[in-house]
Amino acid sequence: MNTGELRKGWTLLLALCALTPLGATAEPACGVAVEIAAPIDGPLRQLQRVEDYRPVLEICRRKGAADRLATRRMRVDDENLLLSVDPQSLETRIENAACWTCSATSDEQQGQTRFIQSINAAATKPGKKLGPDATWLDNAGLTSGRGPGAFVTGDLCPSRKPLERAFLMSLEQTGQSTPVALSISGLWIRQHPQDFAWLRREKAEGRLAITFVNHSFNHRYQPGLSDSANFLLMPGTDPEHEILDVERLLIANGETPSVFFRFPGLISDPGWMETLREKHLIPLGADAWLALSMKKPAPGAIVLVHPNGNEPLGLNDFKRFQDRKEMPQPFRPLTEAP
Repeated sequence: MNTGELRKGWTLLLALCALTPLGATAEPACGVAVEIAAPIDGPLRQLQRVEDYRPVLEICRRKGAADRLATRRMRVDDENLLLSVDPQSLETRIENAACWTCSATSDEQQGQTRFIQSINAAATKPGKKLGPDATWLDNAGLTSGRGPGAFVTGDLCPSRKPLERAFLMSLEQTGQSTPVALSISGLWIRQHPQDFAWLRREKAEGRLAITFVNHSFNHRYQPGLSDSANFLLMPGTDPEHEILDVERLLIANGETPSVFFRFPGLISDPGWMETLREKHLIPLGADAWLALSMKKPAPGAIVLVHPNGNEPLGLNDFKRFQDRKEMPQPFRPLTEAP
């Protein structure tokens, strides 16, 4: 290379450096949800990938976009992110915090939104007390929705048995992207990484439209204990871990938590109901827990089964109602229920 060519090369290099300073990063892609890198066929990511995870309630605005509410802030792979919810549709999304201007707000200030109204309405449905002196609640929260059809929900409590994939595949026969809400526990994800990957693939390829419902991390339960001291009411239960670490685990693995929480065993108490309100989660009950009730689901019913292998009776009942054309149709997204 001669002196003239060398001088031209240095001039071009200096120009490029002036346009792209050292250490500069690309502008965030605004207008689309953030996709956390977590290949479906890769190993399960640990929840510690999601750092500084904390509840907030902020109104977030961006030019050319509808306002959203942020309910969580976090850092993932050195990016500052938000878990946001559309205050009218209840759809959740992971957003790049740099794309939005956010400020603190309150339940009172957002009281006219469907999101806050749904939280408040569910919190005033305390279920029933199991006995005159009971301090705990059974089936508190949202148990049915308005209109036709049914809301199919499946609980994935910790289990040694494999996922009932055949049941979920039978739902797919009703059409593309069949809505189903799966109440998922953190221990189930850790115990069944291949089944969790299968669910992610069914969702990604459009066969199931899965809403992931928080079902607590450990789903604590001990046979023989009274409900007053069992499930999440067991002494020593850490609400922050049981609620937030399920969300962290989902996000670390490329999925998005919904605004719903289902109590293990459907057992709660007033304190837990208030905790969910503070975390801006909607408690999810059931109008038809099929394994415990033989009644035909009514239109608008939130139907509960367990495709975790532990409750085949409920799946058999579901099939029986389907075969007899007694299961309300169509199956609807859970976000339409409140």
